[in-house]
Amino acid sequence: MSIRPLVILPDSRLRLISDPVARVDARVRAIVEDMFETMYDAPGIGLAAIQLGIPERIVTVDVGRRESEDDSDEAKNPIVLINPEIVGASQELSVYQEGCLSIPEYYADVERPAQVKVRYMDLNGETREIDADGLLATCVQHEIDHLNGVLFIDHISKLKRDRVTAKFTKLAKQKERDGA
Repeated sequence: MSIRPLVILPDSRLRLISDPVARVDARVRAIVEDMFETMYDAPGIGLAAIQLGIPERIVTVDVGRRESEDDSDEAKNPIVLINPEIVGASQELSVYQEGCLSIPEYYADVERPAQVKVRYMDLNGETREIDADGLLATCVQHEIDHLNGVLFIDHISKLKRDRVTAKFTKLAKQKERDGA
């Protein structure tokens, strides 16, 4: 297991549509282990493989520690979603302040369905479904968006989106000039 570098806005890889995983094997399991290690280190509650530069439909989520305010390993509730797809969503909407490991230190209120049903493969290659609500529903939708080249800033006003994109583009150019 290893912590991998995160892909940060304005990197164009964040706009790629990720490819389906054909089969769950040792390579996919190793990616998942690295994703969890990277996500916990960041710290974050969700991560899509594309955020590590891997354009495959793999998501890791763990809202357990955030919901319990307990940072111990006992509060962990890791979930792996391979080839996830939303197969149902509530009409009821909820608003959460979202952030993203690929857009550090920027947060905005995003409205999404309050509940979703997601079909996915687990680490054994078995098809499963999960009914998610609350923070888990928001996090799962956010990460599935990543697999489709969509960022949470695409759900806010164009003015705010343009401002944050310009800020991160400027930071990336500055970093490049500084040789970092």
